Amino acid sequence: MPAIAFDLPADVTAARDGLLAFADQEILPRHARHKPLFDNPRRLYREDGRFSDELLAIIREVRTAAASAGFYPMCVPEALGGGGLGHLAYYVAWEALFHHCGPQNWLMLYALAHWAFGPSRLLEQMTHEARELFLPGLMDGTRSMSFGLSEPGAGSDASMLKTRAVRDGDGWRLTGRKIWTTNAPVADYCVVFAITDAERAAAKKGGISAFIVPTDAPGFTVQRVIRLFGHIGGDEAELAIDNLYVEPWQLVGALNDGFAAALYGVSLGRVYNAARAVGYGRWALELALEYAKVREAFGRPIADYQGVTFPLGDSAMELHAAHLMGLNASTLLDQGHPAIKELSMTKAYAVQVGYRAVDRAMQTHGAMGFTNEVGLTEAWHALRIVNVADGTNEILNRTITQRLLKGDTDL
Repeated sequence: MPAIAFDLPADVTAARDGLLAFADQEILPRHARHKPLFDNPRRLYREDGRFSDELLAIIREVRTAAASAGFYPMCVPEALGGGGLGHLAYYVAWEALFHHCGPQNWLMLYALAHWAFGPSRLLEQMTHEARELFLPGLMDGTRSMSFGLSEPGAGSDASMLKTRAVRDGDGWRLTGRKIWTTNAPVADYCVVFAITDAERAAAKKGGISAFIVPTDAPGFTVQRVIRLFGHIGGDEAELAIDNLYVEPWQLVGALNDGFAAALYGVSLGRVYNAARAVGYGRWALELALEYAKVREAFGRPIADYQGVTFPLGDSAMELHAAHLMGLNASTLLDQGHPAIKELSMTKAYAVQVGYRAVDRAMQTHGAMGFTNEVGLTEAWHALRIVNVADGTNEILNRTITQRLLKGDTDL
């Protein structure tokens, strides 16, 4: 019996099912084949904390295989050479991947072009010269990018940017710092957001522009890899940008209008993170249910005890609601609605209930829930992070209430 009363569009389900078949053929076997690598953090990371060359080669294999099969760029606009599927397909595909693969088979992160790592609608406004130079490698999976928005003093409030772009002839000189730039330690390119008109930026009337730069350009430095949860390496970086020269053709979109692109990128991140939370939450819930049926205490399966099963029932209710919210917000975006309130509610709710579902699954497993082989700790780490990433729950609640106070009270 289906849990959802309406059918998804045929092209969306076909893309989802094809992507899951790709995961079974290309992703799960790679994890099994390279298990000694994935089980050994010392082989996964270099001394400086970046991904090892061995791991990067496997990631590139997944990206290029997914691109060749048509899945990697399936949600990239047709104008850029992609499949043109929209936000609903993006949400459905990511939710299905996280649910199907679980946190341990994390190469699936590279089966579909992530909004900040690969090509997306964000690049539609690149100049012709930039498209010619950067787009082919991004589309075929041989290259990757990063999204340089957050700064040490500008996280959820992106209007607090300090990075400056100062005119130098026909181009600009960029100077500033970026932090929490995912994929930057290994990316080939970075979209850097900078202040180009200080007065307009201070008045929150524009003044921010976006530039695409190669990460090997003079003046662009990955200052350090940011390690999280005691890991010996990571994929987040702090960047130093020092007098970096950019040509006019490296401008992405209109001058002083880059903040709209930044907000759209953050919105895509919220769709992605909502899908990730629901997918991991469903995976964890199913794992806990199966464990509760076979684990015994006092002569009975622990599934017989309400103290064990009722929290799992709560997670089922919450995840069902979050899943429907994600489908709804994504559909609104595809219909051309900004869905500011709806997407804020979706992301804030989904990441909280997904995190709770994983935590409850850990509790159901007892001490086994903390072990590496079960994988719950990896999901727990990921969902703890996304309660902050792309807008903290507190910032999203502020956005929701502001919209409500302005009269947007439809629910």
